[in-house]
Amino acid sequence: MTAPARLPLEDVTVVALEQAVAAPLATRQLADLGARVIKVERPDGGDFARGYDRAVHGGSSAFVWLNRGKESVELDLKDPGRMAALHRLLERADVLVANLAPTALERLGLGADALRSRHPRLVVCRISGYDPEGPQPEKKAYDALIQAEAGVMSLTGAPGEPAKTGISIADIAAGSYAFSGVLAALRHRDATGEVLPVRVSLFDCLTEWMAHPLYQTLYGGTAPVPMGTSHPAIAPYGAYVTADGASVMIAVQNEREWARLCADVLEEPALASDPRFRSNSERVAARSEMDAQLVPRIGAFTAAALTARLDAAGIAWGRLTELADLASHPELGRPGRWLDTPTEHGTVRTLFPPGAPGGRVAGGGAVPALGQHTDSVLAELDFAEENR
Repeated sequence: MTAPARLPLEDVTVVALEQAVAAPLATRQLADLGARVIKVERPDGGDFARGYDRAVHGGSSAFVWLNRGKESVELDLKDPGRMAALHRLLERADVLVANLAPTALERLGLGADALRSRHPRLVVCRISGYDPEGPQPEKKAYDALIQAEAGVMSLTGAPGEPAKTGISIADIAAGSYAFSGVLAALRHRDATGEVLPVRVSLFDCLTEWMAHPLYQTLYGGTAPVPMGTSHPAIAPYGAYVTADGASVMIAVQNEREWARLCADVLEEPALASDPRFRSNSERVAARSEMDAQLVPRIGAFTAAALTARLDAAGIAWGRLTELADLASHPELGRPGRWLDTPTEHGTVRTLFPPGAPGGRVAGGGAVPALGQHTDSVLAELDFAEENR
């Protein structure tokens, strides 16, 4: 019998003091690559993301997304005996990921200095709303609040009508940077013996994602404005409605594509040389006049006819997919795009994670019930204590 393929992180153990989105996303990605992730939860309901909804056969859609492949251990960390068990876990772990408030960690004796002294080989990743050493370390920070503070809402929605994005981008950014930071810290520790901390704040992560418009504003003197589906610096780049009512995103990146759009798609070659539209900067400046020419011409085609012409002309396009239709998108119909994932409410389909080296991920990882692994994990610790 052939031995199962080795997973990239199968020799890594992670302890997670986590809740909500950012930290669970980081540790789920570690679990997908084979790490053992022990999720420590409060006895009084555990991670509050368990109660966000009951959409997935009675379970939370957010919790199912973020907690595949983990073990759940209930520990009341105010109990000295349970805190001792946590420290025994940390003695055997490679990584601690925590997104509890900095003061909460300090009160529990899990501050940075205390952990470094007691567990010198432990990579500690802390996720917070704002930098713990910044001017507002204890300010409560939820995803939409960070979107507002970091300027994201100034770019979304419509002029005078700011809007948050439809997904938790601050949490997702923080979870992604925490994941990559932990991987880098592990590699550095194993190569040099030096243990570096990983510190991630939602605000810092989202301002990094805002760097392009920030630099444009700082050095160009003009801030971008919300433009719906349109691009502030490229035209045409946005959604157009077809004769049968579909919305199709069209993106023209250079003057060759503009000429092909006019001649090959719209059959209006003279439009490409109109003095108002000859260059991208001129089209951006005259966007309303350009759209006055494009909208009726594009609107004369059905979606099928338009996209066929765009493909033939080598012009990039995309459909505005309704969320109800996303699961049936052809890209999600490819083999291997879904995993069968057990939960306490039954087996569900979850998305195969992107970027896994060689496509190797932990198969069959379940979403744990609250405290499902408490007894087995504590039994391991007792056994280890008895055999020191």
